[in-house]
Amino acid sequence: MRTRIIWKDRSRKSKILIILGSVLTTLVVVLLALNLTLGEKKIREDIPRLYSVADPQFERTMGVLLGPAIVGGNRAQALQNGEEIFPAMLEAIRGAQKTINFETYIYWSEAIGKEFAEAFAERARAGVKVHVLIDWVGSSKMEQSYLDLMEAAGVEVRKYHPLKWYNLARMNNRTHRKLLVVDGRIGFTGGVGIAGQWTGHAQDPDHWRDSHYRVEGPVVAQMQAVAIDNWIKTTGHVLDGPDYFPELKPVGDDHAQVFSSSPQGGSESMRLMYLLALTAAQKSIQLAVSYFVPDEMTRRVLIDAARRGVKVQIIVPGEHMDVEVVRRSSRGMWGELLQAGIEIYEYEPTMYHCKVMIVDDLMVSVGSTNFDDRSFRMNDEANLNVYNAAFARDQVAVFNDDLRHAHRITYEEWRNRPWTEKLHEQAARLLAPLL
Repeated sequence: MRTRIIWKDRSRKSKILIILGSVLTTLVVVLLALNLTLGEKKIREDIPRLYSVADPQFERTMGVLLGPAIVGGNRAQALQNGEEIFPAMLEAIRGAQKTINFETYIYWSEAIGKEFAEAFAERARAGVKVHVLIDWVGSSKMEQSYLDLMEAAGVEVRKYHPLKWYNLARMNNRTHRKLLVVDGRIGFTGGVGIAGQWTGHAQDPDHWRDSHYRVEGPVVAQMQAVAIDNWIKTTGHVLDGPDYFPELKPVGDDHAQVFSSSPQGGSESMRLMYLLALTAAQKSIQLAVSYFVPDEMTRRVLIDAARRGVKVQIIVPGEHMDVEVVRRSSRGMWGELLQAGIEIYEYEPTMYHCKVMIVDDLMVSVGSTNFDDRSFRMNDEANLNVYNAAFARDQVAVFNDDLRHAHRITYEEWRNRPWTEKLHEQAARLLAPLL
């Protein structure tokens, strides 16, 4: 009798464990589905080529179909590598009089992390309203002492999508934006994170090659709006008024817009912006890309451009790539691109972290967006689009200088790579939608 009771207890426990295991498995599957799929329809049809970048209709489309409006009177300045980028950002922060909004993905430790934390803290103690939004995943290596320093001084610090039960369905949605707006008048965006790799001048493999951009003029209000949007999503607090949105008078000749995307609203807009620009290209496309894993449609758009006579040049990281699976997945896709006449170069001195698109020496798009499905559909991203031939020519010169430090990959070289590399690349390509 006792044996039968024990057996019944064990059987009941086993059923409970099976039910709990089934519920847990279902939860995991649902969470994975929510994090790896998005509700919005992905663009599947080819985009017709109706105009060139030089046609006024191109700017109208960029500013009306996609938005926000393209505004004139701006001045954009390109900054190369940490030795130019960080001093300019810190100078703006230390000169802040009313407000600072800072949003970034990577914020780690080391001396540069402390220097930024101290600059934010000093301004907060001086009465400046300082808001710092850092990604929960991207700031995982940040020292707690930096957070304590800022918060003790009055800096409002928040983390984007921290590990909480109510964020489980959005764990794969990170803010990858790099935005700094000071007094609503000076803006910065580009590729740099706050970490030691970005210091220096790309002089060795421990110091990365990257670009960042300082901008003034009416377009800064758009950058501020993008930064505040995620602040509202995170805190529920609206930042408004003349301290955040002052009157901005023309200061230069650049037409510009700050373009953003997020899975919560317009996850396909960034990808569509790139596709429209590539489709409109008539003479040249130059892509400086840190993570190049284009989907089938984007590859087709690039190939179509090359076949109609557009010179397409792409610089990607070489052996110093920080995420090897991305490099392998990317290389596995190069065959059809190289056969179409597209020039692909691997940057040799160090990790290449630039994110720049130049089309027909007229349009330049810079910012946080990578050339992959994660940036186009899963992350929150922001780009500064500048429509000015003089600015574009300067960026072409920077691109050509990077070419001098890069090795061109020919189709023959790609085809004759070792079979072990081909095997690894095919395996890595299976992960392309997640990279």
